[in-house]
Amino acid sequence: MNYRVKDTVEVIAGREKGKRGRILKVLPAQGRVIVEKVNFVKRHTKPSQKSRQGGIVEKEGSIHASNVMLFCKKCNKAVRVRNLRGADGTGSRACARCGELT
Repeated sequence: MNYRVKDTVEVIAGREKGKRGRILKVLPAQGRVIVEKVNFVKRHTKPSQKSRQGGIVEKEGSIHASNVMLFCKKCNKAVRVRNLRGADGTGSRACARCGELT
């Protein structure tokens, strides 16, 4: 999976299509990511030691990694990414359109 925490992505499919946000968490085993302010779900919680007051809590749900694309600030679009290998063996990612490193 080519996504990392703090990457800016744009949702390209589903009911949240067109929204942008930062990745909060990557779940590689499930092939999913949690994106900031995207795909809110409601959880009904009981009162406990951790949360004294129960109720309905809204939080971000996961979204499948195939439904998001990395966002290039220079192109101002969702873009594909190329993996580049440096002479010293270090890897980096670059926008496939403009070549900007991400």
